Amino acid sequence: MNILALESSAAACSAALCRDGELLAQSFQCSGLTHSRTLLPMVHDMLNNCGQRLEEVDVIAVAAGPGSFTGLRIGAATAKGLAWAGEKPCAPCSTLESMAWPLAHMEDRLIVCAMDARRKQVYNALFRARGDRLERITPDRAISLAELGEELKNFQEVKIVVGDGARLCYNTLREDVPGLVLAPVHLRTQSAWGVARAAEELVSSGGLVPAAELAPVYHRLSQAERERLEREQNTKFTIEGDQKHV
Repeated sequence: MNILALESSAAACSAALCRDGELLAQSFQCSGLTHSRTLLPMVHDMLNNCGQRLEEVDVIAVAAGPGSFTGLRIGAATAKGLAWAGEKPCAPCSTLESMAWPLAHMEDRLIVCAMDARRKQVYNALFRARGDRLERITPDRAISLAELGEELKNFQEVKIVVGDGARLCYNTLREDVPGLVLAPVHLRTQSAWGVARAAEELVSSGGLVPAAELAPVYHRLSQAERERLEREQNTKFTIEGDQKHV
């Protein structure tokens, strides 16, 4: 099975091509250019260099969330466009699970996946490395750094922090959480290979979806949406207050 995987959930952007569980090629870029400029050319060049045609790809996988709102939309839209014409199934992969897979070989370590969600929060999930698989400990969630720190104190094993929010998480919690370490630099950033590995699990569990049903999973309202709700709530209170004084 050929899996084409896309990762655009944060600052870095990558694409990978895997065949029957083996990585054939991966292209990675963290240049500051927008993913709308880099992702499709990256896929095109990678497939050409591998002598593969899009028609030979069986599954289109993408990091579906959580992550950057813009990045997730670009990734999902690109995956839908690549899959639609050939009616290829899509694998909407958890960004957090995907970033944990490259560390699954660190057996019995707790993998702390962290993406900066701003407002002193991280998108987070906890996994235990089991060599050739992952054991999920928590669901994907948005959680405050303080809450995460208290939770991690309950785990005795070494805790490896991974993801674009890893350094923030480590710097904030290292003095209070024993056994907290940063993942090696080359394994710390999200990568499309992890997405491809997560997609294999979705293939096995029947979790693939048609392109029409592929959608980002945000886990939290965007800042614009939060501000709109706050304005509406404030307006409601103002109107109700004025009515009381009539």
